[in-house]
Amino acid sequence: MKSATFALLALIAGAAPALAQSRADRAACTPDVMRLCAAQIPNVAAITVCLRQQRPNLSAGCRTVMDQSDRPVRTVSNGR
Repeated sequence: MKSATFALLALIAGAAPALAQSRADRAACTPDVMRLCAAQIPNVAAITVCLRQQRPNLSAGCRTVMDQSDRPVRTVSNGR
């Protein structure tokens, strides 16, 4: 179980920056991943899809992280 948790944290930290921008984000979502999306570990893309599908069942903290990752990135136009 410890190795699965470590693998999950390593994958989220390294491969899914949009999902987990900080240690706090990872901490907010790791329990939800283990509870709701463990079958998708270590596939980060599948974990992300699973979390989006499970949005109603997410903890408040992880839902906030997912809401932030779903926002479009704003670009600054130089007017040209």
